[in-house]
Amino acid sequence: MGNTVRESMQNFAVSQALKYIEGNPEENIPKLMALVDKFTPTDWYATQRDAIRNVIEEKNNWYQLILKIYDLDPGVRKAFFQNFLFNASLKGSSIQDETTQAEGCNVPWAILLDPTSACNLHCTGCWAAEYGNQLNLSLETIDSIIRQGKELGTYMYIYTGGEPLVRKADLIRLCEMHPDCEFLAFTNGTLIDEAFCQEMLRVKNFVPAISLEGFEEANDSRRGKGVYQKVKQAMALLKEHHLPFGISTCYTSQNYADITSEAFFDYIIDSGALFVWFFHYMPVGNAAATQLLPTPEQREAVYHRIREFRKTKAIFSMDFQNDAEYVGGCIAGGRNYLHINAKGDVEPCVFIHYSNCNIHDTSLLDALKSPIFMAYHDNQPFNENMLRPCPMLENPEALRAMVKKTGAVSTDYQSPESVEHLRDKTTLYAENWKGTAEALWSGCSNCSACGKEK
Repeated sequence: MGNTVRESMQNFAVSQALKYIEGNPEENIPKLMALVDKFTPTDWYATQRDAIRNVIEEKNNWYQLILKIYDLDPGVRKAFFQNFLFNASLKGSSIQDETTQAEGCNVPWAILLDPTSACNLHCTGCWAAEYGNQLNLSLETIDSIIRQGKELGTYMYIYTGGEPLVRKADLIRLCEMHPDCEFLAFTNGTLIDEAFCQEMLRVKNFVPAISLEGFEEANDSRRGKGVYQKVKQAMALLKEHHLPFGISTCYTSQNYADITSEAFFDYIIDSGALFVWFFHYMPVGNAAATQLLPTPEQREAVYHRIREFRKTKAIFSMDFQNDAEYVGGCIAGGRNYLHINAKGDVEPCVFIHYSNCNIHDTSLLDALKSPIFMAYHDNQPFNENMLRPCPMLENPEALRAMVKKTGAVSTDYQSPESVEHLRDKTTLYAENWKGTAEALWSGCSNCSACGKEK
């Protein structure tokens, strides 16, 4: 009963806050924090709330990003605040914490799932290409996953693939079926057109994260001739319709300088992107191009460049390999997210294809209690150095040990890869990166996220 009352009060506060700031956001946003503080426990997101207050007071680039959100379609903006900030981050986190304590396992903030393995492109080094193009999760299965997820407190759903927009109609239908959830899709952007923009405006809770590997030459060398221009057209359409979107980019030994340049940041900001997520190339699959792995010098350059632009550019940027200090290390294994592939295999990590269970045969909660997921739960963080967070890339023996101990099997149905083969591809990389990581980490100032002290 107490939780129900608290939730009702929080929901009312969010609703009133949205109405309050719509009229004059620049004047009234500072006053919003008082409402947030009133209706949230003192220990919830205290660090994040302090950071937001500093942003508001300083009126820096992050404040300019907040104001950009108010250029979005009003209905879309309201749904985002309700679903992402309240449902996923406040109400959802409370339920997740309670479930974690009761069940003794990780409970994810977000669930990644593949509606299909099919794709209209075949990009060099794409992990999804390993699955082939014949696998699909039915609408009914995805609906069941979402319903189970909401019972655990998960209101954030992220589509991967394959190319999710091959299933446009079903994705829109799921937005309709679950208007209390926020949906994001990693997409190559080539299937975004006027009709789909109108559907996004109608359902209000769908956000694309468009893959872009740099400027035209760098992008099309990996994704195919003409893709860059199609992405450019898609971004223009989304901006014209005041729809939110972001950029997803994978940095490699070949494109790292391109995608971390000031010109690239300025380009995607001018194009209307609100966020950019950087992913380190992962050499998964028997045919993976290991030469695309960045050198320690190249990865360090990415580390410094992104952090520098984070101070000045009005866009939310996250480097998932180099920013682990802000989230306490590896976020896979249900700690912050899990992945369900197009055949239904429940995997701890979107990049690491080993599993003990399939969603067609087990519940979501039981999957989180399966041997491989509990191995993640029991071993995280995999390294005290947050610049070495991954059990595959920087701690390859840890992955081998977990897979062997739990009996997890490869979920790559075209060309199953042994964990020893995968480990051998990253062992030298891990050893080469270790020295640079230690030097960077020893010079890191203490961070509220990881609690590290100099």
